[in-house]
Amino acid sequence: MSDKITGVILAGGLGRRMGGIDKGLQELRGQPMVHWVVERLAPQVDELLINANQNGERYAAFGHRVVPDQIPDFAGPLAGLHAALAAATHPLVATAPCDSPFLPADLIARLHAALVAAKADLAVARTFDQAHPVFCLCRREVLPHLTEFLQSGGRKVDRWYSTLNIVEVPFDDEAEAFENINTREELARFDTAKPSGE
Repeated sequence: MSDKITGVILAGGLGRRMGGIDKGLQELRGQPMVHWVVERLAPQVDELLINANQNGERYAAFGHRVVPDQIPDFAGPLAGLHAALAAATHPLVATAPCDSPFLPADLIARLHAALVAAKADLAVARTFDQAHPVFCLCRREVLPHLTEFLQSGGRKVDRWYSTLNIVEVPFDDEAEAFENINTREELARFDTAKPSGE
């Protein structure tokens, strides 16, 4: 790939479905969940950021720059993307959530190929009929447009995507890689299960 890419792990949420705890720092197979995402995503990008609004020092210990939201009040994944676009040193920015520790090893390569082929603003992963909006690759030039959307009160990822030239990229062959862990029950289940790709 000739285009350099900044990756960002989205860990800025409140973890409401897990009882209001910081999801990325919950242990999965002896390591914080974000450790597994760093391990999968870092080799695929030229720079890695972690978007976090709490426990910044603990996230910084993973060796990557931590960027908090610039939009207040835990405004969701778009606020994390906004922070990453503002901080990124490369022209393309990829996102992945901190609660999907089994993400595909070829995620970025496939999103990038589709983005270039379609001359799109943003490429987003899809499995079967379900898009996964927090797994995306977009151009840094969308930042002013996203800033305007957030400042006008917009928060819904799907609504913002509908204003862009996007391409959906099928990952039907790796659907299990997009499993995410939202509750303590799911964490316990995955903690004992053998993850896909191993």
